[in-house]
This record gives sequence, C-alpha cells and structure tokens, in this order.
Amino acid sequence: MKRRKFLILSSIFGLSPYLQGKEFTIFEKEFKKIEPTISAVQVHMFPTSSQIPSAESMNVTQFLLETLSHKSYDKDIRAFVLEGAQELNTRESGHFRLMSHKDKEKALRAYEGTQYGSNWLSRIMTLTIEAMFSDPIYGSNINEAGWKALGSYGGQPRPKTRYIAL
Repeated sequence: MKRRKFLILSSIFGLSPYLQGKEFTIFEKEFKKIEPTISAVQVHMFPTSSQIPSAESMNVTQFLLETLSHKSYDKDIRAFVLEGAQELNTRESGHFRLMSHKDKEKALRAYEGTQYGSNWLSRIMTLTIEAMFSDPIYGSNINEAGWKALGSYGGQPRPKTRYIAL
C-alpha cells in the first residue's frame, strides 16, 4: 500500500467514530410511503400553470417532511398528515398520483366533502403555502420566487441558521 493511500485510509478510520449517518425515524419511514401522494396533492393545488411558482419547483414536499419531523412539531398533527394521505390512497385504491387532472380534482372534492378530508386538505395547503413563502434558508421558496411572485420580501433580519438545525 502506498503511503498516501495509507494516510487517507488512516484519517478516515480515525474520524469514523465522529461521522454519523442519518438514521431515519419511524415517521420519516412512514412519510416516504405516502410522499408521492402528498406531493401529487401539492402539485395539484399549486400547478405549474398558476401565477405563483409551482409546488414542484419550490421543494415543498421536502419542507413539509422537515417541518413535521422536527421534535417540537405536534405529534398529533404529524400523525394526522400521515393518516390523511393514507386515507386518500385507500379511497383512490392507491392510484391518486397516477390519475388525470380532472380525476384528481373529483377525488379531492369528494375527500373535501368529508370533515376529515377537509381538515386534512386544509393542513396540507397551510404547510404548502408556508413552504412557498418561507425564507429560502429553510430549503423552499427557491430563489425567493414565492416572494417575487407576490412583489414582497421576507422579514428582516433574515435568519442565519435554520430553526430545524437549532
């Protein structure tokens, strides 16, 4: 083994106890199962053709995951978001994300007709809007596109550290 390779490997092994891989929580594992459904709902609510940036272009699903995963977030709301998406999947036989725009609209209107579905859609819309107009430091509102679409700007002083990282 050459000296350079030995030194590199030694330094990696020496640091290995300090390197930590991200361990997925139970919530994150469950979220990954329903993420395509939530993303499809968000994209349907805020499509590419609207006056404001699309949900897809703003990284809103990742923002939602990080927000709900935070230790300070209400556990009941976290469970409600998961269960609501699972319910929509069940109602639509797991095909919601594959449906046409027209069929998605019908499915969401029917779901909205139930109190549970109405509350769930309201929560998803609230979290999506929060993502679209939050400070870009939180990983959404890419290039301040949400603010620019409204002719607005974020609060001052701007955060220097993500709240999630605190």
